[in-house]
Amino acid sequence: MKKKKIFGIPKNVFLLGIVSFLNDMSSEMITSITPSYLIEVLNVDKLLSGTIMGAIESLSSLFKVIFGYISDKIRNRKVFVSFGYFLSTISKGALAFTHSWLDFLFLRVLDRLGKGIRTAPRDALIAESTKKTGKSFGFHRMMDTLGAVVGPILSIIILELLSNYSANFSYRMIFLLSFIPGILSVLLIIFFIKDTDKNLKKIIMGKSSLNSESLKLFLFVVAVASLGRYSYAFTIWKVYDVGYTVIQGLYFYIIFNIFYAITSYPIGTFSDKFDKRMFITLGFGIAALASLIFAFADSLWMLLLGFIFYSVYLAIEETIPRAYLAEIAEGFEKGTVIGAYHTVFGVFVFPASVIAGWLWQSYSLEYSFLYATVMNSLAMFLMILEWVLKWKS
Repeated sequence: MKKKKIFGIPKNVFLLGIVSFLNDMSSEMITSITPSYLIEVLNVDKLLSGTIMGAIESLSSLFKVIFGYISDKIRNRKVFVSFGYFLSTISKGALAFTHSWLDFLFLRVLDRLGKGIRTAPRDALIAESTKKTGKSFGFHRMMDTLGAVVGPILSIIILELLSNYSANFSYRMIFLLSFIPGILSVLLIIFFIKDTDKNLKKIIMGKSSLNSESLKLFLFVVAVASLGRYSYAFTIWKVYDVGYTVIQGLYFYIIFNIFYAITSYPIGTFSDKFDKRMFITLGFGIAALASLIFAFADSLWMLLLGFIFYSVYLAIEETIPRAYLAEIAEGFEKGTVIGAYHTVFGVFVFPASVIAGWLWQSYSLEYSFLYATVMNSLAMFLMILEWVLKWKS
């Protein structure tokens, strides 16, 4: 039976895009103010701030391979997707009642656990619902990032409306209001998203792609690149370092997400026509360039250039690797393979932010970004080397 489409997008993919739009709207209402909340309200120092952001970025990924594997075994993606989004929604609203960095970290880790539970099964569900993986993952990333545009705008509006109140009160109101789009996304999953055809249960177990040398090498490169993947918070702290205010920092973040959103879908669609590894290699190079610009940024135009390049890098690296792995993974292990990718990323992105935070506190933000430049350049070189060796053989 022909799968139903909405605006040329498979129905499941389209609806999951709406879910991600609502959830990321909720998330980005919070993440856009987190850097200033940690320093201004909770009085956390630079090293600890970097460590907390690294933990938040990393811990969700540690669970992704586990729940990707379980969803492969029981062939039910929806239960993990819905529960993961629900857990994240509850934890975000509860941030309004935090009073120390410890309870803040606990709730953010709970949110990331929700992400860890849902991400690999959701990505596998997208992959199983489409034949054009690049286009579908690009659409999903675009919708996710459009939510990341709306979220900070809502935060700005709330901060302006509550300008006569303390920052402490304003931030807590944002945390509470973030619950609304989050719970709408959960209801959409429960009532409208469908698992893929139950015939998937009949997929015959075959040779695992996890044992292939090319996948192992790719995951090694991912590990190297992840060591240079600093939290988005460092770009916001750079904006403050140059001399801009919290609200002005939110405007930079909105510009970043606009470019992220408008480039994700065309990049994903275009990648279906070429070798996806070429795009991944280019992404590492763009990441190195963005980090180099951030290192020496001391003006409006340099900050804007840094955010634009960083947005294009994320549009590539948050879209193409998933599509690439969905193509090379066997049908019975898509959740496991995609989860393995996320887990490798999570293991190594945590020390990346700790190192960046230490360099910031011990020297300056310039050194944090220069370190990221080196690691992303190394990842790009390794991808090129893999291409050369494969060509010679």
